[in-house]
Amino acid sequence: MKAGFLAMSKRLITHLPTRALGRLLGGLLFVFAVPQRRIVQRNLRFAFPEFTRRWIRRTAWGVFQNYGITLVEILQMGFFSREQILRRVKLHGLDRVLDQVSLHQGIIVVSAHLGNWEIGMQVMPCFFNRPLFAVAKKFKSGRIENWLHGVRTRFGSQVLYKKGALAEMTRIIREGGVLTILVDMARRRDGVDIEFFGKKATATPAAAMLALRCRCPVLPVFCLREADGTIGIQVGAPIDMLRTQDLRHDLLVNTQRITNVVEGVVRRHPEQWHWLMRRWKEHYPHLYE
Repeated sequence: MKAGFLAMSKRLITHLPTRALGRLLGGLLFVFAVPQRRIVQRNLRFAFPEFTRRWIRRTAWGVFQNYGITLVEILQMGFFSREQILRRVKLHGLDRVLDQVSLHQGIIVVSAHLGNWEIGMQVMPCFFNRPLFAVAKKFKSGRIENWLHGVRTRFGSQVLYKKGALAEMTRIIREGGVLTILVDMARRRDGVDIEFFGKKATATPAAAMLALRCRCPVLPVFCLREADGTIGIQVGAPIDMLRTQDLRHDLLVNTQRITNVVEGVVRRHPEQWHWLMRRWKEHYPHLYE
């Protein structure tokens, strides 16, 4: 009886009309989540002062539409088979970097909260039979954290929770692993000052530090939503890392280089980025009063 109910629930969830339901959910969030909508619109006005109010509101609407679709997709991802995951994604650009980066060496993948960023944890083992190691921060809610951890790791990928993880991250890369770091979040304690959209912000230097320490390639990869509803895994060319005798200078320059790549993608797809975060709070706290 229980097995039959679970099987029926799985079929129901995996066959939900993802885009229609997600857009409905996103629309409801836009209308009723007023404080969150204000943060998104303030961030957009701050980053794009040259655009009109109409553009800001339309883009904010698109941001919440993306949130709604992503939430439905994450729910479904907990039940999808490998074949269903592969049907949902397309790889772009991998062939252009294979002559520079071996899939058998240690790699740092830098990414951002764009499109459906969570699906990347499942794509790597499904496409290449190789687990992905990702650095993440735990949710305050234990139930959400347990669910999301199960979704992220169901095909063999692993999650490293940030505190004290640097030694483990170094080991993974030196042993030929693939380590993913989302580099677009504000970092207070361990961050360095960079520019993001021409405004001062903080960013983690972890990717730059590990790349310098391990002498491994830094590969930008983003999970962007495409017009047909699939997720396009966009693999960019390796980011050149500056190496001099001044480590602090190198960390600042390389972290800025990584941030510039992220900014370029966000500018091209503003409706798909996570504008809900207080990205500039360290240097412009009045923005979120």
